[in-house]
Amino acid sequence: MNRKEKEEIKEITYNNTSLWQMCLFSLNNAALNLYLAMMLYVSYYANSIAGFGVVLVSMLMTAMEVFDGITDPIAGFLLDSLEGRFGKFRPFMLVGNLLMSVSCFLMFFTTHHVNVEFRLLYFIFLYAIFIVGFTLQTVVGKSGQTVLTDNPAQRPISTYFDSLFIMASYGGTALYVSNYLVPKYNGFTNEKIYQVLAVTVIILAFICTVLAIIGIWNKDRKEYFGDSSKKKQKIFIKDYWEIIRCNRPIRMLIIAACTDKFAATVYSHAAVGVMLFGIMMQDYSIAGLIGLVTALPTLVIVTLGIKVAQKFGQKHALVLFTNLAILFQIMMAILLAVGNVNQIHFSFHHMNGITVAFFIIFVLLNGSKSITNNMVVPMIADCSDYEIYRSGKYVPGLMGAMFSFIDKIFTALGTAFVGLVLILIGYGKRLPQISDPLTGKVKWITIFLYCIIPILGWVCSIIALKFYKLDKATMTKIQVEKAHRKKTHRLKRRKQVP
Repeated sequence: MNRKEKEEIKEITYNNTSLWQMCLFSLNNAALNLYLAMMLYVSYYANSIAGFGVVLVSMLMTAMEVFDGITDPIAGFLLDSLEGRFGKFRPFMLVGNLLMSVSCFLMFFTTHHVNVEFRLLYFIFLYAIFIVGFTLQTVVGKSGQTVLTDNPAQRPISTYFDSLFIMASYGGTALYVSNYLVPKYNGFTNEKIYQVLAVTVIILAFICTVLAIIGIWNKDRKEYFGDSSKKKQKIFIKDYWEIIRCNRPIRMLIIAACTDKFAATVYSHAAVGVMLFGIMMQDYSIAGLIGLVTALPTLVIVTLGIKVAQKFGQKHALVLFTNLAILFQIMMAILLAVGNVNQIHFSFHHMNGITVAFFIIFVLLNGSKSITNNMVVPMIADCSDYEIYRSGKYVPGLMGAMFSFIDKIFTALGTAFVGLVLILIGYGKRLPQISDPLTGKVKWITIFLYCIIPILGWVCSIIALKFYKLDKATMTKIQVEKAHRKKTHRLKRRKQVP
């Protein structure tokens, strides 16, 4: 970097934000992930309580995920077009959360009471409402970073808060289910387990949403919507194709992230967790305890990842920790294949070598996965800045919607894939239960779903990132150009004033 470039960087006036704003806004993702963590068990409710077969449930979950993806471009277009008195993002957050809360309450409290002839249609209707609400709130999570900050030193920090709240959402839900609800209601065949879980999630998610609205409140204004020097932009459907065709970074990021998402959907599936912790380890309580025990060391690794992103750029950090995730996942596969994992106990009175080994590998793996899963969110904002630099259009809704659309399609494929594999190994009428015996078939299929599929997904991600060009140097160039445009506009306005 030459002297002139360094001087230009010093002159950049970033749209900075405070840590408390970033923290509160990340609670929007916490609300979404609370619902996602709860909906991991919806297949068990549909099968065990509503009475739908495993094949039907698998097909239904896949179809609804596809519908979820279709709604994203619509929500993205509406968000890009909206600029009302209540801002661009806050209405989507509130309406989306209310739709999810109403639909989930009715789903888990009333579906199994509906006449058998209409039960499936009723369930699909409520699930569709949930998806619309989820889409509205999700598009904000994928695009709100653009107004919070454009400072490359600040954007990676959101990864820390997202990782913290996602771990709390998934880990807390798993702990609540495996260590409280399952023992209290004796497994997944009691309707009360789903109803208590639903009420808990609805209350917590609403609180998180309100706090997230407060976090983005001061930034959800016109002056932060892209180039504030321009009049309100008009976005047409035809503009979307031109943006998709010319914005290569968002295409590559989508490919990298969707292969990760497919893998994450597979290894985090509720049935895979039951087979791993309940059948292989013969102690399903570990599914909840593991998140609590490893939370602090995982955050240490996430903090290290953020430092790497701040110094070397977000792309570099994502590639590095994706490679590390592959390494640690291979180690986990070997441990599960050759170790006596039924001897793993999270108790100081029963501590042994395999427990220590599992703990260390899990922490390293989970920390790396947290970075690979969450670093892409601030990178979407980079792609949005690139589009402003390239075409002058501020379309965070489109960026978030494109990302979510492909993301959810691959989530649907992941859900269908797990369902197909379970059917092939004999779970055609019911899902795996914690009381099932361990067989060689169950062991190797668990390792395949929990370890091998993620490795393949991450390899595909690394290949895609080779063609993603928004590294630290490129993003610095983009921010310099944005600052130059603002400075030029201010000078023109001064000349026009008599």
